[in-house]
Amino acid sequence: MGRPPDAHSTLAPAGTTTVPGLIPDLVARLPWPSWALTAVAVAAGVLAVSCLLCVACCCCCHLRSQGCRKKPRGQEAVGLGGPQGTTSIHLVQPDVESSESAPGGPRHWGRLLLSLGYDFGSQEIQVGLKQAADLRAGGPGGTADPYARVSLSTGAGHTHETRVHRGTLCPTFHETCCFHVPQRELARTALRVQVLSFRRFSAHEPLAELSLPLGTVDPQHVLEQWYQLGPPGTTEPEPSGELCLSLRYAPGSGRLTVVVLEARGLSPGLADPYVKVQLMLNQRKWKKRKTSARKGTAAPYFNETFTFLVPFSQVQSVDLVLAVWARGPHFRAEPVGKVLLGARASGQALQHWADMLAHARRPVAQWHRLRPAGEVDGALALKPRLHLPLPGS
Repeated sequence: MGRPPDAHSTLAPAGTTTVPGLIPDLVARLPWPSWALTAVAVAAGVLAVSCLLCVACCCCCHLRSQGCRKKPRGQEAVGLGGPQGTTSIHLVQPDVESSESAPGGPRHWGRLLLSLGYDFGSQEIQVGLKQAADLRAGGPGGTADPYARVSLSTGAGHTHETRVHRGTLCPTFHETCCFHVPQRELARTALRVQVLSFRRFSAHEPLAELSLPLGTVDPQHVLEQWYQLGPPGTTEPEPSGELCLSLRYAPGSGRLTVVVLEARGLSPGLADPYVKVQLMLNQRKWKKRKTSARKGTAAPYFNETFTFLVPFSQVQSVDLVLAVWARGPHFRAEPVGKVLLGARASGQALQHWADMLAHARRPVAQWHRLRPAGEVDGALALKPRLHLPLPGS
């Protein structure tokens, strides 16, 4: 029978440096009791955990403070990250304050594409209204019904209006107008383009404006260029006034009903205003009516109805002219202004005529600016009446 191996003579496994019984020997040599050593170990552990918690809390507070400082300053706090985790600052929309502080910017008032050319033979400046872009919304719905009004600084009363474009901030006009300007007056003339939002029963809202001195334009070449629009100016009231009328057309019976409602903005020096309603066919005078005169007012209310028989085959060949007449300082009746409607009209008048045809048998009312009588007569280019020879002549 062999003896069991002695514990002190047992060799430690190869590759280890552990000395058996080292920690128990050290604990046994300490003069402290075991409960005291346990208490010290627990206290040391609690202290270490407390220190780690304090360090973690300090780091979190520091990160939060850094984040709060960056939020109002930069747009990195929005958190738009790229594929590599970097912030894409250029994708963030600018602040409203920064946009409003830069009036006249391309995104604030919009842009206008124009073509300008000068005909030395007829001494006319040809203005081509191409399109507008990035207009400012005129209403709470974020859209507008824009149209353009073109005039010259030296051509009082001569204006051109485009047709109205519904529900858009980027209208495409593609309209051309001409103004007679002698060559010697080009340097002193400025082109004025107003962009307005159409309102049927109230004042039209100005959206933007462009004032372009023609002296800066080369008359030798036709130039097509984008121009930055500026803030709209105050739209001065028209001295000739406005006229409100209603149109209704029934294609089946061919009845064209014109209701002259009221006028406003007439000169206070005029007396006894009334309205002449005239229908032209193929540029010749055809039928006419007139309202009764209203005494002692610059804002007469008429509410008179006139009916004309116009077959559907001729409705695109007629011109409707309404002229406001009144007695002036010399106690003689003279035209205050005229309104031209029909297929050959332009701007708001053409839009009103188109709305009447699009909504058959339904009255469509609208305010119209009075244009100078000579301007309307020139646009009509009326032919002389056909005079039949009298018997015996």
